[in-house]
Amino acid sequence: MLEQKIFHQMETVRGLTEKSINKIPEEIANIVPQGFNNNIRWNFGHIAYIQEKLVYGVLGEQMSLPQEYEKLFSAGTKPADWEQTPPTLEEISVVLTEQKSRVKKSLQGNFDKELPKPFTNKAGITFPTLGDTFLFSFYHEALHMEAIKRIYLECK
Repeated sequence: MLEQKIFHQMETVRGLTEKSINKIPEEIANIVPQGFNNNIRWNFGHIAYIQEKLVYGVLGEQMSLPQEYEKLFSAGTKPADWEQTPPTLEEISVVLTEQKSRVKKSLQGNFDKELPKPFTNKAGITFPTLGDTFLFSFYHEALHMEAIKRIYLECK
């Protein structure tokens, strides 16, 4: 069944993210190398925030992330502007893991659900259904995993 294959892909993508966050030393998580706007911590938190937005926010539903995630990790934010202590990598890891099972439960049977208003991302791509935004989140997560990899290599 296609839905199960999509959930398997989500498990694979998020599994790689979880494996990575659990290997990153906390002491390098806040380094913003020259040429970058964000650090490793921001990228992991941003992955969680955007996944939540692309599954729940696009429907106008309550997002279940810690309240500070929007202020710390939404598009356009950066660590240089943080006025509060961000969550640890371990705390973000717990959010990412919990989010995976919650999203899977919420999406079962809802891939074709029409959004109240089609979602258009920064690149101008419009997504009319919940399944469309969810599938796009895999691409988004991979982009930020590549950024994390590049930052990590700069910090070594």
